[in-house]
Amino acid sequence: MPKDQIFELLTDPGGSAHGPTLKVGVVGCGYWGSKHVRVLTAMPQVALVVAIDHDPSTLSSLARRFPQIGTASALADVGAELDAVVVATPARTHGALATEALESGCHVLVEKPLATSVVDAERLVRLGDQRGLRVMSGHTFEYNPAVWKLRTILQQGSLGEIYHIYTARLNLGLFQGDVNVVWDLGPHDISIVNYLLGSRPTSVSAWAGALGHQPVEDVAYLRLHYPDIGLVAQVHLSWLDPCKVRRVTVVGSRKMAVYDDLADDERLKIFDKGIDAAEGAAPAHGQIAYRRGGSECPYIDFREPLAIEDRTFVESILAGEPVPSDGRSGLAVVRVLEAATESMRLGRSVDISYGANIEPGHAAPVEPVPAATVGAGSARNGSRPAIGTEFGEAR
Repeated sequence: MPKDQIFELLTDPGGSAHGPTLKVGVVGCGYWGSKHVRVLTAMPQVALVVAIDHDPSTLSSLARRFPQIGTASALADVGAELDAVVVATPARTHGALATEALESGCHVLVEKPLATSVVDAERLVRLGDQRGLRVMSGHTFEYNPAVWKLRTILQQGSLGEIYHIYTARLNLGLFQGDVNVVWDLGPHDISIVNYLLGSRPTSVSAWAGALGHQPVEDVAYLRLHYPDIGLVAQVHLSWLDPCKVRRVTVVGSRKMAVYDDLADDERLKIFDKGIDAAEGAAPAHGQIAYRRGGSECPYIDFREPLAIEDRTFVESILAGEPVPSDGRSGLAVVRVLEAATESMRLGRSVDISYGANIEPGHAAPVEPVPAATVGAGSARNGSRPAIGTEFGEAR
């Protein structure tokens, strides 16, 4: 689209019967960026969407699908006229593009990871604070109703004492050219576990191997230590697996839960399974009773997480409210990723320092749930605090 037409749209995008509106740019219009364009163009609070990409064929294709959008080849051409920007480009460009958007006066939503270094992520948080602009991390699973439901179940203590959480995010590909599997897939599971527990790990142990595509690591295992609630979470990541897996398993003393993002009709299942050891008995054969009850699938009013995320971003800006999964939440995940990278290099556990000026992020917008302790019974590591309390109650 010619620059004079873009300028005309930007300066007079038209009114709305729904009140104030925003002009939003989407930088990077590939697979994920194009989804943001689709969602944002359907929102009445968005007067204009500008697709920004250096590839003319990508812009032409989007313009045919969404003739109401504007297009531009660079953020610098239109940034000063926009209200907000979504950054959906390769990971190593996130820090620079988000900085450019903030310096242009735009609120910014950055797809995961927020940046590829703690220094860059801190700079974004600081710049957003200084300019009074929203910095939102694209932790899409924090806007997933199935994850909300699982968090509610944990907070209510329905599973009992939480023994263990482990996740698996596996597939054959997609190999990324600028980051390894830890930085590509890890942000999803780290943010999910942090959100479910309302806590952040204080140390991480990580192993990764460049097995099929050297020198980029394509398989990794992370152990996240949450000493405040006496829990260790394990994360398995792979671009080199025959099966596509997107699963989170929570093992409790009463029940167990499995969140499977690929199971459309049964995304969340609760299993009445576990073990019941005799009081004071050693865990020897014959002294443990195995409980093998049935399973249930709680009702979930499922809606597209990306649509919830984008709507939350836009409505938070218009209402002048903090955004959930804010820049500090994204920075906390980047700190874990950077510590995991160091752990891979050193071959040992690495402590994670969050800094005195970094507060935890906000919970995603979900119906209020009562605070609760982590089940009944004796904890192996002493009395544990409540699940999900550090981030505050969900809204």
